[in-house]
Amino acid sequence: MAGSNNGRSRLDDSSEYDRKSEVQAFDDSKVGVKGILDAGVTKLPRMFLHNQPVIENKLDSDAATKFSIPVIDFEGLRKNAAQRADIVQEIRDACENWGFFQIVHHEIPSSVMEEVLEGVRHFHEQDTEVKKEFYSRDVTRKFTYNTNYDLHKAPTANWRDTFYCVMAPNPPNPKEIPKVCRDVMFKYMEYVMKLGLTLYELLSEALGLEPNHLKDIECAKGLFIAGHYYPACPEPDFTLGLSDHTDSGFLTILLQDQIGGLQVFHKNHWIDVPFMRGAVIVNIGDLMQLITNDKFKSVHHRVLAKNAGPRISVASLFRMQFQEGSESRLYGPIKELLSEENPPKYREPSRKDYIAYLYNKGLDGTSLLSQYFKLQK
Repeated sequence: MAGSNNGRSRLDDSSEYDRKSEVQAFDDSKVGVKGILDAGVTKLPRMFLHNQPVIENKLDSDAATKFSIPVIDFEGLRKNAAQRADIVQEIRDACENWGFFQIVHHEIPSSVMEEVLEGVRHFHEQDTEVKKEFYSRDVTRKFTYNTNYDLHKAPTANWRDTFYCVMAPNPPNPKEIPKVCRDVMFKYMEYVMKLGLTLYELLSEALGLEPNHLKDIECAKGLFIAGHYYPACPEPDFTLGLSDHTDSGFLTILLQDQIGGLQVFHKNHWIDVPFMRGAVIVNIGDLMQLITNDKFKSVHHRVLAKNAGPRISVASLFRMQFQEGSESRLYGPIKELLSEENPPKYREPSRKDYIAYLYNKGLDGTSLLSQYFKLQK
């Protein structure tokens, strides 16, 4: 494949390479991945190169025919108890076996989904000088834009720019959000929060709990939205759009466009999550795995770099952020799910400690739970 030997030789020649300086210079420029692509780069800067070609692990034709992400139809949710019970069972199976599923016939209008994807695109395609005023690594701000939140910690940078917006429990002043995507962010948040509350009811029932249980322990209190922009990549075989990771929150509702690239690690295979028009993707996060004591699984996933694009996605993570208070609240396995046969598998981190560990760790291919919070047997 064109560029393969060049990629290897640049990695092998490490005698003059100062990664820290390259990363700092890139960060100081505030232009993002889109900025360097717009400048005409045809080869990946060294900071984006992986140690081995990503293409070697991209495709598994046997797995593609053997496995497919569960798709759950919400159309019958409000019709009768029997249909609701069927949906609860499907969600239980998906959360225990996959940690990922797609929903069709949910309550988010297609027009709003299209509008928020366009809002993300419009923000990232503004003039660079306009975007620069939002470029920051201050995690206490309500709205920031940068490339890779863990840029200075990760061994390899990802080919992706992102804006981050803390939408709940205390929504930002509208003036804090760029005008180009302001109205749709608030509109989309309302629909996502409504769908999130519905999901928490169904998840509670799937756990054998009262419908309001997860809501009552504040799983729906915090909402953090990330607007990802993956420009077309000149050498997609040597980098990733988003490295292998598990999500940090209780639940993520993800909207992706038709470009594709999202993959889930299932039964030792990377499985594509296909674009389905009108669908949203839901995945279990580390906090949900922690409080369900491993009943529901937070699974590894990643995004491949593509030579087509840009790819746009909107990830809505249900978790608290730094600036919201209640830092001392503890997260621990739900008592009603524990027994002598099923003792707690995790310690109870505080909200503040959990977020601090998350940002100190970065995306390194390991789970936050196994690395910091799992109790020793």
